[in-house]
Amino acid sequence: MKQKAFIKSVWLAGMSLALALLAGCSGTVPTAAPVATNTAQVNTTPASAPTDTVTPEASATAVPGSTSARQVITWYQYDQTNTDPKSDERVGNAYMRQAIAQFNQDMHGKLTWVNQPQAWDKMVLALVAAVQGGGEVPDVFNMSTDNMVTFYNNGTVQDLTAWATQQAWYKDLDPNAIKACTGPDGRLYCVPVASLPQVMFYWTARFPNGYPKTPDEFLTQAAALKQKGLYAITYFGSTDFAGEAAMRYFFMTIASFGGTYDDGKGNMLLNTPEDIAAVQFMREVVAKGYSPDIVFAGNFQEEQPMKDASAGSISTGVFGYRYINPLKAPDGKTYNSMVDAINAGEVKLASFFAPPGKTPSCSTSYTGFVIPKGARNVDGAHQYINWVMDAKNNPAWVQAPGAGLPAEESIAKDPAFQTTFYKQAIAASQGLCRSWSGSLTKLPDAKKIIATAIYHLIKEDPTADIASTLQAAQDEYNRNK
Repeated sequence: MKQKAFIKSVWLAGMSLALALLAGCSGTVPTAAPVATNTAQVNTTPASAPTDTVTPEASATAVPGSTSARQVITWYQYDQTNTDPKSDERVGNAYMRQAIAQFNQDMHGKLTWVNQPQAWDKMVLALVAAVQGGGEVPDVFNMSTDNMVTFYNNGTVQDLTAWATQQAWYKDLDPNAIKACTGPDGRLYCVPVASLPQVMFYWTARFPNGYPKTPDEFLTQAAALKQKGLYAITYFGSTDFAGEAAMRYFFMTIASFGGTYDDGKGNMLLNTPEDIAAVQFMREVVAKGYSPDIVFAGNFQEEQPMKDASAGSISTGVFGYRYINPLKAPDGKTYNSMVDAINAGEVKLASFFAPPGKTPSCSTSYTGFVIPKGARNVDGAHQYINWVMDAKNNPAWVQAPGAGLPAEESIAKDPAFQTTFYKQAIAASQGLCRSWSGSLTKLPDAKKIIATAIYHLIKEDPTADIASTLQAAQDEYNRNK
């Protein structure tokens, strides 16, 4: 399966259900061996606009200077030895080559960065198993806040509160980023570095007056596009990857209609007037043929209509553009990357729309670091994290393995983020997005239950009663939470 990394927010999908089995396991848990993979990806453009073209660097695995320097071990899904220019994760891989060499030079004689690449779809489970089994663990683990509940519930990571709050970068963090890394006990368990909001990319020729601001405006323009044999929107709408859609277009729509998935107290809450109105809207889009049927195919096949401009817009992660290439514009011109199309003004980014009196919204998560329990070089881990958080190194990380927008508010002013793409991405998401899961704690169950219910209502049985279906879904979750 094509890897979609953090940008696709699939890290937890498929294997997170297996995590639940850990609690019932006994005996020796095998230590996860480092797994090289050619399927990891994000963005690497240090201090410049994102690009899909990466020139492989000279080997960055060679350690300059003393071999007695202490090692700091990291687990990323990126493989510095993979120089394949067609790899989905070529940007993240190239970043690792460049950054390892720079870190080892900066820390000459003090620390040596050794990255052990991990299979993207197994690394969370591997870390939990290694910690619980007393096996070898990294000093720093590159994580997504989508996994914080799993790590907290399994006692996998260290409390960073006392150390992190004393660092200069801490007070510069977006408060929402800090909240995403805070456990139920009020303690900080991760360091957030980049945010990954969901946004809209659209062909300006399909929406010449800008992206719609309200559902009614969208439906009017969608009807006009349909008359031309075109679709207004494409999105991930299947139940693939254990309910991935619940985190994406489904939540974007429900949140923009003023709805939610939870009551703020750990209970699922779906049967509300706002959620019902959002599902009615999604049902209408499907029923009237304003989105292609491929949105329900899974495995990210919904990207194709954006590539060939048969769909006017796509709902996806802020760095989802990396996978949507090459593109053929409405005027027939071909672009090798979406960034090229954005720079040419043919594609723009926008917020979702919302009913009058409501505010457009979307889901977001954060990428960053945890220090696992059992890490051998905690001091080295602290030094490594501080190196990444330093203003001269942070932009490159945010654009590459971070795959998002800066969690440090001052970094957003860096020249690296003054490009057309970043300006539009920040404007389309700043202050609008929040965690899809809210106070829910059984995230694998929640994703699957929510996605299954909405899929049923808009695809399988568009005549089913919305309120009763949503009520049944929330009851299912709440009975077993």
